[in-house]
Formats: sequence, structure tokens, C-alpha cells
Amino acid sequence: MVALLPLKLTGASVKRRGQRLLGPVDLTLDGHGITTVIGPNGAGKTSLLRLIHGLERSREGTVRWSAPEQEARQAQAFVFQTPIMMRRSVLDCIAYPLVLHGVPKAKAREQAREAAADVGLSDALDLPAQQISGGEKQKLAIARALIGSPQVLLLDEPTSNLDGRATREIEEILLRVRDEGTRILMSTHDMGQARRLANEVIFLARGALLEQGPADRFFDAPNSAEGRAFLDGRIVE
Repeated sequence: MVALLPLKLTGASVKRRGQRLLGPVDLTLDGHGITTVIGPNGAGKTSLLRLIHGLERSREGTVRWSAPEQEARQAQAFVFQTPIMMRRSVLDCIAYPLVLHGVPKAKAREQAREAAADVGLSDALDLPAQQISGGEKQKLAIARALIGSPQVLLLDEPTSNLDGRATREIEEILLRVRDEGTRILMSTHDMGQARRLANEVIFLARGALLEQGPADRFFDAPNSAEGRAFLDGRIVE
């Protein structure tokens, strides 16, 4: 397997309808652990994740993985803030990426059962995916993303609509996945969550990357005035 990291963005940007949503951004993603992308609403967090995953095209600059583009796409996975649930059972939703890539259905289902057990969904396998709870839907989305053994997992505010118990369960899953070697890049609006999970922080404001570095350093002494204001709970325009 070709190594996916480091990922390098050089002068990359996202524009839509003539409006710049992000950039130009220069950053390198490498190493291990969890990187949290934080910043005020409208800072460009989702745009950055979508740009990295290829859901947005860079209007300027470059986005380069260490692996060839096709291999890079296959070695990463994305979990949306509101995951899409197909009209299938929980088991078949989790198995779907494998079936899509030609794995026989019986084998895909077997692997899906194991993936479901890893996220605590063994008792929900036969339920319609659209009828399970919000926390269970996020677990399903994570299991579906991980079933292909991605090197990099991207998540866009995966617990934003969940209660405390479901949030704790998702965080425990992400910490285990990190410890098993998957590189995680996730956005969050929850500073408590960022402090609990992050090994590294990317701080955005007004579409610009203002800080990137170890989480403890950022939370103890952010370099930017915007970062200090944000952590103090002040409005960052």
C-alpha cells in the first residue's frame, strides 16, 4: 500500500459564485493522531475538509497527496455532519462500499457484521437505517467509512447534533480508531471535544488558516489575536 501522507496544500482556495470561502491556504498534514479543525461559524472548516477530500476543486494552488490521485481517493473516507442513510438495513448500508467495489455480498456482510460490532451496532443490524437514532446513524456512517480500511478519515462535526452519551460513545470510537493507526482530520465547534481529542489543531477564521500546531500549545497560548479571542469566547468576525 502506498503511503497517503504527507498531504500538502499550497495556495489552495475554495470559491463559490465568485465568493472566496477559503484560502489561499498552505498546510501540511502528516504524522499520526487526531487533528481538529476549529474556528467561528463561516471560518471555512467544512470547505477545507471538502477540498482535501476532493469534493471541492481548488480554484488556485494545489492539493497533493503523496500517493497517486486514484489511490489517494481509495485510501481515505469522509463522514458528513448529517450522514446519508440509504433505504437498506443497517447491515447492508455498512456493507455497501465493499459490494460497490466487487466484494461478494456474503463476504461483504460478514465484514459489515464485524464493523458494526466495533461501533456497538450489533443489535441493530436488521433495522432500517433510516429509522435508527441520530447517534446510531453516526456510528453507522463511521463503520461504513472504516470498512474499507482508510489511511485517513475525515469527519465534519460528527457529534454536533448528538446528546452527551452519544457524543461520548463516538469519541471513544474515534480514539480507538486513532490508536489503531488511522489518521483523523475532523472539524468541531465543541472546544471541550477539541481539548479531549486533538493532538493537533488547525485554527481558521475568515477563510484563512491562522494557526496549525500541537493542541496543548494552541490551547495554552494561541499565537494569533483571533485565536485568543476565540478561546476567550469573544466574537471573531
